[in-house]
Amino acid sequence: MAMEYLGDSFDLHAGGEDLTFPHHENEIAQSESVTHKCFARNWMHVRFLLVDGRKMSKSEGNFYTLRDLLLKGYKASAIRLSLISVPYRHQLNFTFDGLIEATNAVERIRTSHRRLTQGTFAPGANPTLQAAAQKAQAEYLAALSNDLNTAEARAPIFDLIRAANTAIDQGQLLAGDRDAILEVLASFDAVFDVIADRDAEPTQAALEWAEKSGRMADVAPELIARQGLTDEAIDTLVAERTLAKKQRNFARADQIRKELAEKGVVIEDSKDGVRWKRK
Repeated sequence: MAMEYLGDSFDLHAGGEDLTFPHHENEIAQSESVTHKCFARNWMHVRFLLVDGRKMSKSEGNFYTLRDLLLKGYKASAIRLSLISVPYRHQLNFTFDGLIEATNAVERIRTSHRRLTQGTFAPGANPTLQAAAQKAQAEYLAALSNDLNTAEARAPIFDLIRAANTAIDQGQLLAGDRDAILEVLASFDAVFDVIADRDAEPTQAALEWAEKSGRMADVAPELIARQGLTDEAIDTLVAERTLAKKQRNFARADQIRKELAEKGVVIEDSKDGVRWKRK
């Protein structure tokens, strides 16, 4: 099958750690005896997945599919970050605490990215922030070059995000700094791919599957409430809240904020206006 789609010789062959011998050794022998060419130039063998320190299996009752996690209310981007943040040579011990940490990490990245793209910054560049951006980019690329060490690659990015947020809060971040930091974040996202919010589509697909399969009992109630609220409906409620505040009807404004919060929508009041985001 590999030769059918990739040719007699190709760059990378992957598989689980249990396939190193004899499966892959046999594959090499069979293929190279026919073609007399190098079958695969590089081999990548990944470790098995653990869940809470135990091997994942149905008999253990700790077997989860990606769809299961989506139906529990976790975002696809958080699942992706949780999985990709552990280097492929290391054994991933999946925990829900780790998934919550990844959820919060994605939110920190997205919030910082929004502040940079939606904020207004004076012309110029802060030498300290320029140096921080260059350092983060160099350390990020060095970590990826070190056998795809994605865990190490995350660290300088979050250090840069903290520095950027602090500078914005103190009014020290300038337009040139924004551009430099966004360039680093784009480099990060070219691999991790979590900044753009595309979480709704896979979640909706999982919900449609659950409905067709008679598995709606497996769906988290808060997820149903969250998905039932469209962006247009949120915009309408936010506009109503803004009007209520102008009319000094603070009780109604607080009620709308609470209603949205209960459905997983957070309202942010800033000097640049009102923004909202889904948890």
